Amino acid sequence: MKKYALISVSDKRGITDFSRGLVDLGYDIISTGGTAKALRDAGIKVTGVSDITGFPECLDGRVKTLHPAIHAGILAIRDNRSHMEKLRELDIDTIDVVAINLYPFKQTIEREGVTLNEAIEQIDIGGPAMLRSAAKNYRDVTVVVDPSDYDGVLNELKKGELSDQYRLTLCYKVFEHTSHYDTLIADYLRGQAGISGFRDTLTLTYEKLFDLRYGENPHQKAAYYKECGKREGCVVNAEQLHGKELSFCNINDVNGAVDLIKEFSEPAVAAVKHANPCGVGIGEDIFEAYKNAYDADSVSIYGGIIAANREIDSRIAQHIDINGIFIEIITAPSFSEEAFAILTKKKNIRILKMPDIMKPYPAGIRDIKKVSGGILAQDFNAALINEEQVTCVTERQPSDEEKQKLMFAWRVVKHTKSNAIVLVKGNQTVGIGSGQTNRVTSLKIAIDYAGGKAAGAVMASDAYIPFSDSIEAAHEAGITAVIQPGGSIRDRESVDLCDKYGMAMLYTGIRHFKH
Repeated sequence: MKKYALISVSDKRGITDFSRGLVDLGYDIISTGGTAKALRDAGIKVTGVSDITGFPECLDGRVKTLHPAIHAGILAIRDNRSHMEKLRELDIDTIDVVAINLYPFKQTIEREGVTLNEAIEQIDIGGPAMLRSAAKNYRDVTVVVDPSDYDGVLNELKKGELSDQYRLTLCYKVFEHTSHYDTLIADYLRGQAGISGFRDTLTLTYEKLFDLRYGENPHQKAAYYKECGKREGCVVNAEQLHGKELSFCNINDVNGAVDLIKEFSEPAVAAVKHANPCGVGIGEDIFEAYKNAYDADSVSIYGGIIAANREIDSRIAQHIDINGIFIEIITAPSFSEEAFAILTKKKNIRILKMPDIMKPYPAGIRDIKKVSGGILAQDFNAALINEEQVTCVTERQPSDEEKQKLMFAWRVVKHTKSNAIVLVKGNQTVGIGSGQTNRVTSLKIAIDYAGGKAAGAVMASDAYIPFSDSIEAAHEAGITAVIQPGGSIRDRESVDLCDKYGMAMLYTGIRHFKH
């Protein structure tokens, strides 16, 4: 009895050697289109699909393998007598190996200027049908979708019968592959149709970039995945120029730093530690911004992450080098040659280049958090403030300088874990309190960090101030102005206390919880 292997691939890596190996094991090769040509050019005898089906390809190649002579040969259960008798009656041979990967839909939609019609033409029909048929009949058909499995499959076939467990693994890979493929198509078409809102069913697909040494802690395994499609301005596209491999916490922290730095158009530097900003500075140039961020908290920046929205120059690199500052990661649009030479003297510092660091994230992206047994999905927090809703609720209006600093503080508090308080003086944060179970404790932490710099500073609170004790503590520290969402049933107490002390207070009408 003849043994047939059906091979049709768009990714032709290794397919010639795999086909030769099958021929050596006694298989006849069935193929079509570009795969058949590539194999024939390599000197491998190929039987065309049309020779098996007795039916020519038609509709510009849209219909080739959708035929009973193909699918019956794949789907017939070998130890089912009636199945095998029917094949003999219809003069159909079994197909025992199916090696297929699909039209390059992903590569097509990632091309600049691709049209909807071009994308549609790269939706594979026959390929998924044959793969699913072969995977369903995995006990009798060896199905291969991943080129990295070619050598392993050949080795197993040389030994004799493949184990049921190995066959099941190959079967699983098929449905993982087709699920990924179909999700890419669905996501693309959803975007093309302009459909928004939350779906009744949510299917997500990501591609693994690499395994991580471990997760948040050494006993946790971890990996880094990326969304498919163009993701401009995202950390996943950062190019690592130097340093040891990134860790789970590194990636999470640098993502937070990039989120924050996107809030600024002027030269800005953000230092982040454990997913919270520890120092943020702005300036006339990037070195001034860096110095302001460093001086904001020169203790916590040790072992932290730095993100800048301008090229890192030699002055920054020299300051880090001369002062022996240990920085885990520096990410920026670019690095001057001199700065790079100085920084790379440190073996372990990671240098990430993000030329598009200032590009806004793609519209419509979701923020997803895993919880036990499910996920939470929400719109990404792209809002900052609605200037039309900003109101001064105190007798004293903030000065123009105070308004500028209040907006600086508001940009930072948005990216600080709740309950969050940020103090700003000059062009730097001087105190940050984050992640506390009550707001006044966050404020006291921020004041403690600020020390004498609290006097004359302004303050931002990510959510409303529920009790007047925070205003009392702010006044005692010398804070002159406050920005907060408002909305507490006891708002009046805080406003009255501000009026008593001559402090200015702005309501934003928007909250920025971050958990």
